[in-house]
Amino acid sequence: MLYGEHDRHLARIEQRLGVRIASRGNRATISGGAEGTGLAESVLRALWQRLEKGEITGMADVEAALRMVDGPAEDPRLPLADMPAIRTRKGAIAARSRTQGAYMDMLQRHEMVFGVGPAGTGKTYLAVAQGVALLMANQVDKIILSRPAVEAGERLGFLPGDMKEKVDPYLRPLYDALHDMMPADQVARRLVSGEIEIAPLAFMRGRTLAHAFAILDEAQNTTPAQMKMFLTRMGEGTRMVITGDPSQVDLPPGQKSGLVEALSVLDGVEGIGVTRFAENDVVRHPLVGRIVSAYGRAEAAAADGRAARARLKE
Repeated sequence: MLYGEHDRHLARIEQRLGVRIASRGNRATISGGAEGTGLAESVLRALWQRLEKGEITGMADVEAALRMVDGPAEDPRLPLADMPAIRTRKGAIAARSRTQGAYMDMLQRHEMVFGVGPAGTGKTYLAVAQGVALLMANQVDKIILSRPAVEAGERLGFLPGDMKEKVDPYLRPLYDALHDMMPADQVARRLVSGEIEIAPLAFMRGRTLAHAFAILDEAQNTTPAQMKMFLTRMGEGTRMVITGDPSQVDLPPGQKSGLVEALSVLDGVEGIGVTRFAENDVVRHPLVGRIVSAYGRAEAAAADGRAARARLKE
């Protein structure tokens, strides 16, 4: 269970850390540089701790452990050890990167949290998990999940069906996250009772949200006015999480992103936490991280080219 089928877990650790791991029965010998062998031992010990707790260890857990050892050298924690966890009815959700651990800690301590960074880093998923945990513990009365219904301005009129049928496809990722945290019958029952509300951002106007856990997803596609409107809905006992990727703004050209403006305007405001995810925090398939990196390099090269052409014109 530790080594993986055909020792695939060991092979991945070897590839990532540049070491050799020889296994004979229940003994593993790690050879290589001092740093690499130490990190490999930390990864294997952390994975073994999971098995001792009766938890399943798969390739995703190996990748998570490897991401943990990429953290600052001064951080004394072993990978996957001493990290915060969010407990839901379907089990505990643990951090899969150091940034996720910091984000989960911030979700517990702050009333308003911004989670920004590339897709696949767990920003929204962990926020939904925290909301479900607080709802189950009766620390909030309801969960409100919102996002701009259509990336470029919520133009829903051309779509067939009633309002729910129009907006549900855009809110599907939020439904998926909820079903990962709670049994389907509970999700359905709480949606009917109003304990869980999933709505496009436009439905937030004029409301005051009290004793709620409110999440604004895809916030990079809000206008400054929409962002200010959402943030000022906060009432007594409410917590808010705003997630988005400033590099993926789909607003019309020339329209400023409300998320980008809020991060600038609210910088340093007491009570607001900001977690910034990077490409190496992507927790989906390892290839997704490499794809995000490739696009980042291409966009940086294009920006350099535009800057060079502008200098030539001058």
